Amino acid sequence: MNKTWIITWRDFKSNFTSPIGYIFITAFLGLLGYMFFFNLYHFNLQNLQYQQYNMGKGVSISDGIVKPLFGNMNVLMFIIMPFLTMRLFAEEKKNHSIELLLTAPVTTTQMVMGKFLSAVLVLAVMLLLTVFYPIVLAITGNPDPGPILGGYMGTILMGASFIAIGVFCSAVTENQIVAASLSFGLILFFWLISWASQSAGPVMGEILNNLSLISHYNNFSRGLLDSSDAVFYLSFIGFWLFLAHRVLESYRWR
Repeated sequence: MNKTWIITWRDFKSNFTSPIGYIFITAFLGLLGYMFFFNLYHFNLQNLQYQQYNMGKGVSISDGIVKPLFGNMNVLMFIIMPFLTMRLFAEEKKNHSIELLLTAPVTTTQMVMGKFLSAVLVLAVMLLLTVFYPIVLAITGNPDPGPILGGYMGTILMGASFIAIGVFCSAVTENQIVAASLSFGLILFFWLISWASQSAGPVMGEILNNLSLISHYNNFSRGLLDSSDAVFYLSFIGFWLFLAHRVLESYRWR
């Protein structure tokens, strides 16, 4: 575990010894901040119109602000994570430092987990900096804490799933652009796969829906914590990390 942590901490710090980490976090927070305050403005305007025209109860904070907030987080992570993870192993291969890592007294599992956890730490920093938004909502309104807590849990699980795919894609190539493109394509596939379930048969449709990253997030966004959704994400993460492990094992014996 100590060796895993050493790799994790080394890679985590490398994101902040260059402008890369700061650029990703600034872009994430800047875009999310714009989207949040746009949704807040639209929410207030919409509820004001409901009151003026006696149209009944307006949209709740959870539906009007909280759900869009976490939905926007996931979309931004979908865009950013392939670029964050593309260098994890691809850069090591390009610089030929992968040989040193493979011959070091660490196991392939420790390498994969170290790289994965380093990116998860960056994700955690990004999400920690967004706590400002729920605080604003708590001060200005009375949001239901369930969708907020569920949203954060679902978002970190989905983000970790994106990272796991990125770790695998970075392991199969030494070209960072190829790794990012492949990661983006795979994430997009599992993001949109539930759309195909609508035109597939009942059995195939259920299978496709169960493979969708979005379908398993929906309960979290409503504040419902279903263990089957958490098990899916953890299994999904484990599957892609296992594939990355097998790729690196084959590389070790070349």
